[in-house]
Amino acid sequence: MIVNGHLSPGGGFSGGAIFGSSLVLVAISFNLEAGAKQISHQTASLLESGGALGFALTGLAAIFLGGNYFANRAAGFPLGEAGEFFSAGAIWIITVFIGIKVASTITTLFYNIIEKEQVVGDIRRTDT
Repeated sequence: MIVNGHLSPGGGFSGGAIFGSSLVLVAISFNLEAGAKQISHQTASLLESGGALGFALTGLAAIFLGGNYFANRAAGFPLGEAGEFFSAGAIWIITVFIGIKVASTITTLFYNIIEKEQVVGDIRRTDT
């Protein structure tokens, strides 16, 4: 879903949302420990930053290759044959980084909400 976004419906955002949601569903269905075995909060945070950094660096690579930010043909990225997997220059790389960013953001938001809820729950128990 993520890597075929330049060829078919889908792409980084929708594929990342599906992947991130599946990780959240594992944690909800079993328990937080089972979800943390799939991807820990720290790993999700690192992937979130890495996805954004990779996205930005892909755009900067076009500048260093002599084109504009995110330029494909002007920067010299190979465009390949239409309809083939490697047919859109750097677009598939960009969608992979978007997918990583979206999936890890969904997971990080889930863990942040759960951790805040646990802290609030613990405070309520000690006050009563």
